[in-house]
Order: sequence, then C-alpha cells, then structure tokens
Amino acid sequence: MTALALGIALWLGLGAAPAAAASAPGTMTWGIHVTVASGWFDPAETAGLATPYLVLYAVHDALVKPMPGDVNAPCLAESWSLSKDGLAYEFVLRKGATFHNGDPVTAEDVKFSFERYKGAGAKIYRDKVAAVEILGPQRVRFRLKEPWPDFMTFYGTSATGAGWIVPKKYVERVGPDAFKTAPVGAGPYKVASFTPGHEIVLEAFDGYWRKPPAVKRLVLRSMPEEATRFAALKAGDVDFAFNLRGPIAASTKTTPGLRLEAEVVNAVFWLELPDQWDPRSPVPPAASFPATSSSRSPSRRRRSIHREPGSCSRRPATRTASTPATSIRSPLWSPAARPWRATCKPSASAPGCGRSSVRPSCSPGGRTSFEGSSWAPRRPPATPPPAWRPS
Repeated sequence: MTALALGIALWLGLGAAPAAAASAPGTMTWGIHVTVASGWFDPAETAGLATPYLVLYAVHDALVKPMPGDVNAPCLAESWSLSKDGLAYEFVLRKGATFHNGDPVTAEDVKFSFERYKGAGAKIYRDKVAAVEILGPQRVRFRLKEPWPDFMTFYGTSATGAGWIVPKKYVERVGPDAFKTAPVGAGPYKVASFTPGHEIVLEAFDGYWRKPPAVKRLVLRSMPEEATRFAALKAGDVDFAFNLRGPIAASTKTTPGLRLEAEVVNAVFWLELPDQWDPRSPVPPAASFPATSSSRSPSRRRRSIHREPGSCSRRPATRTASTPATSIRSPLWSPAARPWRATCKPSASAPGCGRSSVRPSCSPGGRTSFEGSSWAPRRPPATPPPAWRPS
C-alpha cells in the first residue's frame, strides 16, 4: 500500500516527505491539499476528478483499475473476456475477496453498484449498456446495445467510478446517506473516523485479498493552505504534504530532513495577460490597436506578445517557477473552444520545442494566448463543442 499511496500522491502533483517518519510507528499522516467531501466515500457519486480517488483507492476496490505498470489491472475480477461479436464483456470474480463487514464480493454487488451509479459518464453507460446479467455468484456479464471498444477505457480506469464495488446488502440496509458517513468497502483500509473538514482516519483491513497494508493507520488531514501544509511538514505533524509548488517547493530542497518527490503528469496550464486591460499597460487591448502599423505602433507590440509565450516556454526560470526542477520543455495550450480565442498566423520566432508545436492566438476582445501540444499531429477541434460555444 505504501507504493500505491506514493503513486496517488505523485499523480496529484508535487509532494514532500520527511526523510524520517514523523508519526507513531505503524502510522502515516498526510497533509492533503483538499477538503474531503463525504460523497467521495460513495463510488456511485464519483466526479470526473482525480482527488476522489484518494479515498476510493484506500477504502474501496474495483473489478479492474489502474495500478503501477498496468492501466487495466485485474482486482476484484481475476479475469474478463469479450465476446466475438463485441456485444458482451464477462467478468470472473476473485474468490475469497470480502468487504470490511465480512460479506463476500459477489456478482449481485457488481450489478447493484453499476445500476446505482450516477457519477461522471453515467449517461454514456445508459446509452451503451443494455443489461447486466448475473451468471453465477462469481460471474457477471455486461451486455451492450452495440459494439463499444472503449468500454474498458471507461469501466476499468479512473475515467469513471462505475467499476468500484459496494456491498449491496449493507447499502440497502443503511441507505445511501448513512453509507457516506459509515462506508464499508473492499479496499485495503477501513474508515475508523471521519471529521468533516478536518481529517479521515483509516485502519488497515487485515482481510484485504491482496495483502494487509504495511502502514496500519493512515491519517488524511485536510490542509488547503499550502503554507500550512509546509509548516506542518517541517514541524513533524505530518509525514507527507501534497501539492507543494513554487518557492515553497523549492525551499524543501534546502530544508534538512525533507525530500521532494514529483512525477511528470498530463496537465493544462494557462497563460493570460490580464494587465493588457489596464489603460496604463504597455500592451493595450487589441480593440484599441490601429489598422495600420509602424515600427513603434501598438500592433507591433501586440505581435511581440504573440512571440513571447513561445520564448517563455523555453526559459528554464519560467518552466520551473511553479514546479521546481520537475517541468519539461512544453508549450501551453489554449483550447480552441474558449470564446476569446481566434487563430492567428504562427510566428516564426516561436516554432516550439522538440516535437511540440506552438500557434499564437488572439481576439478582438484583447486576450492573448497560444496553443500547443506535445504531439504535433494532434490539434484542438476547429469547431468548439456545443456546450462551450459562446452565446
């Protein structure tokens, strides 16, 4: 579980840990950057965010889920198969897997968990899945309305929480609201206590099918303020602090006993120039630019702004300002769907870095940004999705 915990930590951003443990033997305390919502205890309400998986990976388990080295690792399902016509996925459940209350994990729990799911991606499941059929205590079949090659991408990864299993009998007995305050799952940890807005205390589940966790007591303490997390880390109140950035992250390198850990992940960063709305700014809004330009005209200054982002993305000081010594050379990305974006011609002075491509963008409204991708052939859609189109 220690490796899993570290994997989740790196997944969510930069983190730092003392070289020596601060908590009592067998206990690990994390200073997390979010306030845990009670809805995170119920997989049926999983939003399209990474943060709820802090709780899901600890308290619950899925038929199939991402694990180190395997994006579709078999968990509560020891195997699965796809029918030749592409219309059915059949799962064989793992024998001996139980929930925290001792109930075995069965096909009924799988069917129940899927049918009550209302989180991210729920609509596409309703559109694509015809029925969930119980073939036996340890076998379950998902029958599709039409072939859906992406089924396991949705069901067996963190794209949705529909594959995370809850105990049917327990949920029906206590009700969904009580379940979120006293959850029972099949994961490596049981919820010992939950203080809303403050912390969750988890205790190792010795009956976990994989193996009992080495860390017997795990405390997730909410500390939304970055400076508070860092102060707690230095004082030894927490063993691990999530999401430390900028100067604070840099200072961990010079603080004895602390170690900064990071992993390069897919992320979206925004570069905007809000000062251009200020009349005193040397870069006024595009609407004020004259139709003609000269060597000293505002429109010439405007073109320099278009070139600047590509240059900034290659400057080490800019690349590492937020994530010290962990950022890679990559331009930022301005979605084509944003209402202020309008494509301009690429600037020869900002060709991008390596395999990256950069294309400046501007609009009459005055916002200046640029789009880029680490994979040059991939580009944002020319037509914004209907939900994002400006009115």
